[in-house]
Amino acid sequence: TQINYNGRAIRVAPLKYGGLLKWFNNKSRGIPSYITVDMQTQKTEIHAVEGGINYSPSAFLGKDLMRHLRFHDLSAILGDPVFELDEEGNPIWVVPKLEHKVGPFFGSDVQGIYVVDAVTGAIEYYAVGNVPSYIDNVYPASLVIGQYDNFGQFQGGFWNSFLGQKNVRVTTEGYNYIPQNDDIYMYTGVTSVGGDESNIGFIYANLRTKEIQYFEQPGAEEYSAMSSAEGVVQDLGYRATFPLLLNIAGEPTYFIPLKDATNLVKSYAMVNVAQYQVVTVGPTVSQCEQEYIRQLAEKGIT
Repeated sequence: TQINYNGRAIRVAPLKYGGLLKWFNNKSRGIPSYITVDMQTQKTEIHAVEGGINYSPSAFLGKDLMRHLRFHDLSAILGDPVFELDEEGNPIWVVPKLEHKVGPFFGSDVQGIYVVDAVTGAIEYYAVGNVPSYIDNVYPASLVIGQYDNFGQFQGGFWNSFLGQKNVRVTTEGYNYIPQNDDIYMYTGVTSVGGDESNIGFIYANLRTKEIQYFEQPGAEEYSAMSSAEGVVQDLGYRATFPLLLNIAGEPTYFIPLKDATNLVKSYAMVNVAQYQVVTVGPTVSQCEQEYIRQLAEKGIT
């Protein structure tokens, strides 16, 4: 899970039991630790948990997280659990409580969240408007993308969605996360239904509030930009990760880390969205940015 913690963007993941016998032999101690990875420095740390992580999806019987939560609320429609940390670094599970807005089975949306202490199993419920600021993942990215796709498909009415298809648009394949103002934003491109390998804009969605911003910006879609970046380093065999969309020198720019065969970041690429033949690669972020700005000036792009 990507979260903001103490002003840093990190990934956090719990360890899990290897099976029923592993749980049975270790259930009195719980899972001993969780792992964090700093998204900027790639530094990885293992954090011991006092009392152990006793409630998790990999546990069994009464310590199974979803079973524990189901006994707390028998009628709730529960989403998938997300592992996070509270303000003191204690492990917690965030589980969305869903409701159906369209009939009894369709139009899922988040009604609130259950926050489960991974050590003690204590449960707190927060309605959508009262979620604490340290919680970063209230709305699953897949739910937000699904809702935006429905909006893009049916904004002109049902018949227009498959006959005229005027202004019908969908999100592109893939998405990424950007931390901003102590929240996590999901970013993805938006394209027309023709599938012409170009974007017409982008959306940023706050995963805590579901506030969505749309930016109209025609240009290359993400996988075209990734191919452009890989072409510059094809002799090294580096692979592009899904990009971030950033504002570099006033220009919408794809920022793409490039990884080697062992999944370590070896260099960075910047690709101009509107003119994706403008590509720079550098061993550090600052060097890549400086070369990118120089190339923009050289080509007269402002």
